[in-house]
Amino acid sequence: MPQQYSFLSHWKIKAPIDTIWQLIYDSEKWPEWWDGVISVVETNKGDTRGIGSLRSYKMRSPMSYTLSFNMELTERIDLQLLKGNASGDLVGTGAWTFKQTGEETDVQCHWQVSTTKWWMNMFAFILRPVFHYNHAAVMRKGAESLARKLHTEVKVIS
Repeated sequence: MPQQYSFLSHWKIKAPIDTIWQLIYDSEKWPEWWDGVISVVETNKGDTRGIGSLRSYKMRSPMSYTLSFNMELTERIDLQLLKGNASGDLVGTGAWTFKQTGEETDVQCHWQVSTTKWWMNMFAFILRPVFHYNHAAVMRKGAESLARKLHTEVKVIS
């Protein structure tokens, strides 16, 4: 039976919102700077704003397992929101939100997903804390990698 998870990552990055927005939106380039992202391939462009675009992601966790999933962009509000539907090893929704607060950009990523890998579901009663740890570690690496790319500071709130 699929197991449901809710993950929230929250970063404060000392950089302009338009720079952060573009780097997150251009997820095909994540493997160039985000440790743990193996590949991102766009398989459908979507409309002129990217709505309906489909990208395939392959991520490596600190525990050395990989997750592969697709994200279809369903909502975009420039410099504020990116939202999509996931399918594959993860099924559900994901959303990035952005807000400029002084010199910092406040970034949040919220996932509401279920797992589809049999072993993740079978052993969730034992591994759930590990999956939460792995998600937090991958996202922390993303924040640190982004700050390193921009030669700036980041505070990982959660």
